[in-house]
Amino acid sequence: MKKYILPVCYVIVGFFLIINLVTEACAFEIGARGYYWFPELSGDLRVDKNGIKGTSADLNNDLGIGNESFPSVEVFAGIGKHHVSLMYTQFHYSGSKVIDKPITFAGLTFDTSALVDSDLKTKMLDLEYQYDVINLENILAGFSVGIIGKLKYLDGEASMRSSTPGSQYNRTETFTAPVPMIGLGMHIGLLKNILEFRVKGAGIGYADNVFYEALADISLTPFPFLDIHGGYRIMRLKVDDVSDVYSDLKFYGPYAALTVSF
Repeated sequence: MKKYILPVCYVIVGFFLIINLVTEACAFEIGARGYYWFPELSGDLRVDKNGIKGTSADLNNDLGIGNESFPSVEVFAGIGKHHVSLMYTQFHYSGSKVIDKPITFAGLTFDTSALVDSDLKTKMLDLEYQYDVINLENILAGFSVGIIGKLKYLDGEASMRSSTPGSQYNRTETFTAPVPMIGLGMHIGLLKNILEFRVKGAGIGYADNVFYEALADISLTPFPFLDIHGGYRIMRLKVDDVSDVYSDLKFYGPYAALTVSF
């Protein structure tokens, strides 16, 4: 009987070594991440209608639209060198101002000295895939570089309304746009399983349309399965004649995030 014990032990140890190697080579991860972003907004907006050219209005100075903060929710999964994520973001900016120049919006002209309320609402859905061309996650604290393919879907609404006597107008214009993007992502482990840094960005430009976004992020893992993040994110959406909407919007600012992953 004893002569079988040693071979059996070898088989058991070998089995667990193989399982460990396979697990490391094909490490599977799934999780969810919540962001809260505090961006500054700058830019301009113009809406044409029925061949009538609109006025390019500065969101801050002409329409009185200020900064807002808003959340994003992301779910993600990965196996080995392959990573996929889906993020949903919704923001709503509004402003109210007695305008100091006539503004033509969606075919109507709001006269000087009219009190105008403005809204800009957008829903964004980001589907992202990353393939790690360099993956040294099991060496030192970890390092990887990946190629990103991304599809951003925008569903937006811009509106202006005035209740000033003689200028009681209300106009709303909607727009949608699917935006394919490509980019790069990098991850650096500063202290294995405790402190990590990542940076990624993606974008595309065609004709007079420009879309890009990027973020830099540092995360702390105080407990297993839980990451606390702090970072900075920028985004630019330059739209040229998408459903009669012309805009050049820039968002930039810090964010905080919390990740639960397994």
